[in-house]
Amino acid sequence: MNKIEKMASSPLKMKLFLLRQLPMAFLAGLKIVEFNKNSVKVSVPFKFLNKNPFRSVYFAVLSMAAELSSGVIALAAVSDSSVPVSMLVLKMRAEFLKKAKSKIVFTCNDGEKIRETVKKSVETGEGQTIEVHSSGSDTSGDIVAEFIFEWTFKPKVKKQVPE
Repeated sequence: MNKIEKMASSPLKMKLFLLRQLPMAFLAGLKIVEFNKNSVKVSVPFKFLNKNPFRSVYFAVLSMAAELSSGVIALAAVSDSSVPVSMLVLKMRAEFLKKAKSKIVFTCNDGEKIRETVKKSVETGEGQTIEVHSSGSDTSGDIVAEFIFEWTFKPKVKKQVPE
C-alpha cells in the first residue's frame, strides 16, 4: 500500500489532504468511499453548498467528484513510479442523464489502464495520454452523469545546465 492509498483509506488524512490541496472539494463534502488499485468510488452529498437554482447538484461539483475518482488512482500510480511524473487533465467530456437530487457516487474502474500508461510514459521517456471513464449514480442506482477525462502523464526530466 503506497502513501496515496494509505491517505485515501483514512477519512481524517483524506479530509486534511482535501482541505490543503483541494479546498473546494473539501467544502463540497467529497469523500472517497472505496479505494483499491483498480477502482475508486467518490461520493458527493446533495447539500446547500452543492445545489444549483434547479434544485439539483451543480454540474461543477459533479465534475469535481468525477475527476477525483480517476485522479486519486492516477496519483497512486504516479507515486509508485520510479521517477517523478507530471499528470494533468487535458480534456473532459460529460453527459448528464438525469437530475442529481441525492447523494451521488462516482466510480472509476480504470486503474490498470492508468498504471500501464504511467509505466509506458516512464519507459519511453515521453508523454502519454489516456481516456478514463467515471460514472455517477444516485441513491436509487440510476446513472445521472458520465464523464470521460483525458489524462496526460510525462516523466519530469532534470534540465542540464550547460558548462
